[in-house]
Amino acid sequence: MKMVWTLIGPDRKPYPSDRPGTLGGHRRSRIYGRLDCPAALRAIARGGYITQRVFFLTEDHARIAGYRPCGVCLPAAYACWKAEQGDFMKKVLKQIEKAWTEFKESYAGLSDSQLTEPGVTGNWSVKDIIAHVTWWEEEALNHLPLIIKGGRPPRYSTKYGGIDAFNARMTEQKQGLSLSEILKQMDETHRRLVDYVLSVSEQFTRETRALRRLRLDTYSHYPKHAKAIREWRARSG
Repeated sequence: MKMVWTLIGPDRKPYPSDRPGTLGGHRRSRIYGRLDCPAALRAIARGGYITQRVFFLTEDHARIAGYRPCGVCLPAAYACWKAEQGDFMKKVLKQIEKAWTEFKESYAGLSDSQLTEPGVTGNWSVKDIIAHVTWWEEEALNHLPLIIKGGRPPRYSTKYGGIDAFNARMTEQKQGLSLSEILKQMDETHRRLVDYVLSVSEQFTRETRALRRLRLDTYSHYPKHAKAIREWRARSG
């Protein structure tokens, strides 16, 4: 009878193979290494590790699937990966700060009365938009630690009745705050977020659920509202 092995492909999905895997991996930590890796063998002997064990046909498959080389059994590959990740993290931080700077520039020079004038996006003022951007950064700070641990935050549809309902709830909560309080919260929250990202930088060195969440709440979010503010300013003359 022909032997069949279950391997993980570049798409992260298992598939049957007529060839055995040449590398082992750990699903939760997203690390791959040699089949005789002493660190992996010790972990297997302790128990528990085996439930997360996966196998790859080639190193390319493991890397494309989002796994990084083991520092114990593949030290040269790990050193190269580490250098690449530093560059990747720098790019993420640059994207955050570039989009953040452009967001702040979108309302630079407006008076307090202009910042609180409704009608920029629906009934929202620039002040409301700033509060909105801030509470999504707060959401990132609240949920990224759970995502990094492998958990999943509750769905907004389940907890609040949807994202629109959550935004409406937060808008109401922030209505009583003054412009100066909103601006202070914005600066403090953004500083905390950047500090947090730097403290867990190893989590943002490849495409992961944590990085996707960070991107959604930051550098793919800011430009949408910067654009809306610029368009409003153009309409207002």
